[in-house]
Amino acid sequence: MPIATPEVYAEMIDRAKSQGFAYPAINVTSSQTLNAALKGFADAGSDGIIQVSTGGAEYASGQAVKNMVTGAVALAEFAHVVAAKYPVNIAIHTDHCPKDKLDTYVRPLLEVSAERVKAGQNPLFQSHMWDGSAVPLAENLAIAEELLAKTSANKQILEIEVGVVGGEEDGVANEINEKLYSTIEDGLATAAALGLGEKGRYITALTFGNVHGVYKPGAVKLRPAVLKEIQDAVAAKYGHERPFDLVFHGGSGSSAEEIAEAVSYGVIKMNVDTDTQYAFTRPVAGWMLANYDGVLKIDGEVGNKKKYDPRAWGKEAEGNMAARIVEACQNLGSVGTHA
Repeated sequence: MPIATPEVYAEMIDRAKSQGFAYPAINVTSSQTLNAALKGFADAGSDGIIQVSTGGAEYASGQAVKNMVTGAVALAEFAHVVAAKYPVNIAIHTDHCPKDKLDTYVRPLLEVSAERVKAGQNPLFQSHMWDGSAVPLAENLAIAEELLAKTSANKQILEIEVGVVGGEEDGVANEINEKLYSTIEDGLATAAALGLGEKGRYITALTFGNVHGVYKPGAVKLRPAVLKEIQDAVAAKYGHERPFDLVFHGGSGSSAEEIAEAVSYGVIKMNVDTDTQYAFTRPVAGWMLANYDGVLKIDGEVGNKKKYDPRAWGKEAEGNMAARIVEACQNLGSVGTHA
């Protein structure tokens, strides 16, 4: 099937919310990790989301180029071609974009999709994220309102973050403290500024102790009940049950119980990056250690081409990452949900 159309993407989200599951959103940085993600979703019989961060996009453009828009467009165009060979729907998303990168990442990509839509095509990306967690809430929502008008015109969905995610991603770091928990007031302000669909569709990353990366047990204090409190308060004011379509950031390393509780409160997307990074790299490390005399030309020998051919260890990496994505689909309940 092709990359999800705007209508199919909306149906994916609606189905997840009504049936009580969520989609893993897998960060990709190359054609190899993108192929691994596609295989993982197909193996699970699950539709899914692949996403490209600012750092991932820059990396994908090549070390001689280092241009975020170039890398993001290249990965998205590649995805449009190869995803058509798979039996599941895939949405393409851009991950965390802070204020200082809006003009060099999300806004140019919005223009790329605007030109496509004007020409009668679907947008290149199905959704974009604005990460306003580092600016005051009023400024966060003002920028979100501006971007929502653009994504809506492009038949895209906007993702926003209201609250702070701890840990580090792409060089942005936040402490693990009480700022990691969104409040009822945050939720009410978001609904007041952006509406609940009438201004355009958006999904919301409310924070409940989320942290990027993986930490030892006990270091991260997730409180999924925060999501229910905010949903209930906004629902009471506007008359919409579970009004927000929620996103779970910092999902790597979370327990099955925490994931299930968050999904029950309206989470329809969970970002998974650290765990899949490790899943991709671990078999490569094992391959190199087990085959060191083949991948290296030592003692005057010529090595073993079958061992150092990147396709040999690349297949191992892709296969293991795909398996980890199947596990994520199992944890989120999306296995076998492809319509």
